[in-house]
Amino acid sequence: MSFLVPAYNEAATIVDVLDAVWALEFDKQIVVVDDGSTDGTGDLAERWGDGRDALVLVRQVNRGKGAAVRAAIPHVDGDIAVIQDADLEYDPADVPALIEPIKRGVADVVFGSRLSGGRPQRAYLFWHLLGNRFLSLLTNVLYNTTLSDMETGYKAFRTDVLRALELRQDDFGIEPEITAKVCKGKLRVYELPIAYYGRTYAEGKKITWRDGLKAIRVLLSVRLFG
Repeated sequence: MSFLVPAYNEAATIVDVLDAVWALEFDKQIVVVDDGSTDGTGDLAERWGDGRDALVLVRQVNRGKGAAVRAAIPHVDGDIAVIQDADLEYDPADVPALIEPIKRGVADVVFGSRLSGGRPQRAYLFWHLLGNRFLSLLTNVLYNTTLSDMETGYKAFRTDVLRALELRQDDFGIEPEITAKVCKGKLRVYELPIAYYGRTYAEGKKITWRDGLKAIRVLLSVRLFG
């Protein structure tokens, strides 16, 4: 198992995330990409990894989540890769269930759905929810699929599948780009419900309505031009 952890100014949570991932009972590698943080996130990750060979720390200038995910991929050595945000909105305790369809050999990619019910969800940000539902509907129309949460940050992959994706987006456009390319590639995609402990903007949430507009452009671009 390899965890790809893009991190930008997450000093308040990075250690807790790493502790939670480390507590999972399987062999793991953790690749943290410090995307130009100015609050010491990278230094905290480096100190946490002292004496732990399983941690790989990559530092780069701030370029966005997509660029951070791409920077992590060459370092991945596990058979299964999971993108793990550094902000504690997603609970690593959900990962064993998330990767089970891949371990069984029935899935190439698994999306953790915040919108399919059955797991704890913070009640807030109606317009954010509406935007997510619209983008998922658009994805389903464009790619003839049935995803309930195309924008989820919790995605698990067979590592060879992740490496084969030609990803170009630097920012939060990486989420619709991944979704569009795995759907267009006719990969075996499954969904599982996950818990979601969302943050408000005052608490550090970074994605905005502008990223929603960018997601529409990315979904259409991949569908029409590849």
